[in-house]
Amino acid sequence: MDIPAAPKVTAAFYIQAAASFVVALLGLAAGIFYLPVGGWIRAFLGLGLAYVVTSAFTLAKTIRDAQEVGTVVRRVDQARIDKFINEHDPFKTPS
Repeated sequence: MDIPAAPKVTAAFYIQAAASFVVALLGLAAGIFYLPVGGWIRAFLGLGLAYVVTSAFTLAKTIRDAQEVGTVVRRVDQARIDKFINEHDPFKTPS
């Protein structure tokens, strides 16, 4: 019983995700910059944008870390089960 390997991220997917992030960030930043409002409102919206971006990175890192911990625990449990199965001899008589 093996744990399935985690799918690998291809270079194309990584480039697409990065490009999508950059386009969204620059589009929203340009929208805030050209918004016909005062400087204080633009600054507030820009600060909100920065907060959302940093929060998104933090959330993604937290989810990734939680997933990695689960993977390590499953691997340790699998190694214990494999060791037990390999050491078990059903024909050995109890002494």
